[in-house]
Amino acid sequence: MAKHVLWYAHASKLWDRFVIDVRRRLASAVGLVQTHFAKHARLSFARVAEYQKRAAVHVHAVVRLDGPNGPHEAPPAWGTAELLTGAVSASARRVLVRAPYSPAVGELVLRWGAQVDARPLRADGDGPDDDAVAAYVAKYVTKGASETGAGVDHALSTWGDIESAPVSGHVRTLMRTCWHLGSLAEYAPLRLRDWAHTLGYRGHILTKSRAYSTTYAALRADRAAHQRNSAEPQDGTAAEATWRYVGSGYTPGAAQLAAGIAEDLALNREFAREAMSDQRWGE
Repeated sequence: MAKHVLWYAHASKLWDRFVIDVRRRLASAVGLVQTHFAKHARLSFARVAEYQKRAAVHVHAVVRLDGPNGPHEAPPAWGTAELLTGAVSASARRVLVRAPYSPAVGELVLRWGAQVDARPLRADGDGPDDDAVAAYVAKYVTKGASETGAGVDHALSTWGDIESAPVSGHVRTLMRTCWHLGSLAEYAPLRLRDWAHTLGYRGHILTKSRAYSTTYAALRADRAAHQRNSAEPQDGTAAEATWRYVGSGYTPGAAQLAAGIAEDLALNREFAREAMSDQRWGE
C-alpha cells in the first residue's frame, strides 16, 4: 500500500519528466539542440487521470506536435506521427522518479506501468477526427470524476473522518496509509494527510498544456459576451426588468431537515471513533 500511495504522490512529477524526455527525444532524433527545439516545434497535450475500481490511476493523454507558434501552425516536415509515437512510447518506458528514502519504506523507484499504448490520431479521414478526440477525453473526465475508486471529494481532517468515509475497504486502507506516511518527516513535503481523500494523488483529473487549446479566460470572456448579447433585444425594442431581494438561506422546514442531517452525521462520526477505540483496547 505504501508503494501505491507514493506512486500517486509522485505521478505529476513523473508526467513532467515524461514530457521533458519526449521533447529531448524529438530534438535528438532530428539533430536539434534541446534548447533550440521551441524555435522549430511545440509539444502540446491534454491529460486525463482515470480512477479505476481498484483505485489505480490510468493516464489517458492526447499528445500533439505543433509549429513553434501553436496549434494554428503546421509542425515541421520532420514532425511525423511515427516519430512522435515512437518518442512517446520510449519516454514512457524510460522516465522514473525516486521517492525520498525512508527507514520505514526504503527508497522506491517509481515508473509508468508496462501497459503503454501509443496510437496516432489523424484528422484527414484516415483516423479519429476532432470530435472523436474530444469525446475520448470527455469520456474519461466524466468517468474519473464519478468513479468510486477515487476516494471522496473533500479533505479529511481526522482519523475518524477516514473511518466514517463512505468508501470501500480497499480505498479506506489507502487513506489510512496516507495518514500514516504523512506523519513521517521525510514525506512531509508530499502533504499526504492533506491529500488522503484522493489517496495521495495531488493532480487534477484534467490538465493541459497552455497552447493545447483555448484558455479558460477566453472561455469566460466568450460566455460573458454571449450573456450580454442575449440580454439585449435584437428587434430594437426596449426591455425593462426589476430585481428585488427575497432572502437567503434555508426555509424553516429545510433548516430543520439540515439540522437533523448534521446531527446524524456527527453521531455517525462519534460511533466510528468509539468503535475504533474499542478495537484498539481489545488488541
